[in-house]
Amino acid sequence: MSFVQTMLLAAGLLALMIMGYMLVSEPSTGKATQRRLQAVRYRHSDSTDAKVESQLKKAIAARKPKVHHAAGSQSRIQALALRLDRTGKNWTVTQYIYVSLGLALVVALLLYVSFGTLALALLFGVVVGAGLPHLLVGRLITKRTNAFNAKFPDAIELLVRGLRSGLPVTETLSVVASEVPAPVGTEFKTIVERIKIGRTMEDALQETGDKLGIPEFNFFCITLAIQRETGGNLAETLSNLSDVLRKRAQMKLKIRAMSSESKASAYIVGALPFLVAAMITWINPEYVSGFVTDQRLIVAGIGGAIWMSIGAFIMAKMVSFEI
Repeated sequence: MSFVQTMLLAAGLLALMIMGYMLVSEPSTGKATQRRLQAVRYRHSDSTDAKVESQLKKAIAARKPKVHHAAGSQSRIQALALRLDRTGKNWTVTQYIYVSLGLALVVALLLYVSFGTLALALLFGVVVGAGLPHLLVGRLITKRTNAFNAKFPDAIELLVRGLRSGLPVTETLSVVASEVPAPVGTEFKTIVERIKIGRTMEDALQETGDKLGIPEFNFFCITLAIQRETGGNLAETLSNLSDVLRKRAQMKLKIRAMSSESKASAYIVGALPFLVAAMITWINPEYVSGFVTDQRLIVAGIGGAIWMSIGAFIMAKMVSFEI
């Protein structure tokens, strides 16, 4: 094995060990203890101000990117389980890990059998095994979040009509759980079940907000908490919230329409090198065969792929807007 192959193999193994460490390692004991103490204080405090403060912190945290773990999780394993739960599928962490490892082994084996380069096969196997399931889970979470946000204003309007007709809040939550389709109806059904077994409405809503991680639902929780502290017409407050959420959704659609041209340009520029490489491989395979046999071309190809990834990441950030 040459020096370049050894370095590529070492880089692939190092990336695999780093991924395994990030998957199973625990956060620091001091930070974990502090989070538990704050959670206990918010959960058992009789002051509504503390609960409103907790909801505000969670709403703000939901808009910030999470580098290592999601809100409400105590380890990366719990963060992964929370991401899988947000997809709405009955997937477990064990199944996710098995699928990732199996996909990495299959891709590495196919590349090694086809081209005979062990280091390159292991590198691509690790990248595909770690990246493809992560992207799939993220896509499912985004799809479910969009479906929730599309139906959530209708659920609030149904709550408003129930409150104006004289029903209590818990009864209107039950009506929403039975009338609104999934995923909104499913989450409200879970809230109603928690209330039936003795949980307070604030705790039931907060637990669902932690699981969903959707700013719109956190706004709903904050509205209910503030209204129970200050009083007033809850139906009118929720009606205003529904109008705000609809305008927020309209603004997102307007931003998507305005940035669609830039996104299309980014997709075209990012796909051109791969399309050209595929066409050249189909027309003259011997011309590009060196990229899987010659060590210098392998290193050049990996470097080009890294720079392409950096460029695609920068273009994605340039056309991504948050409101």
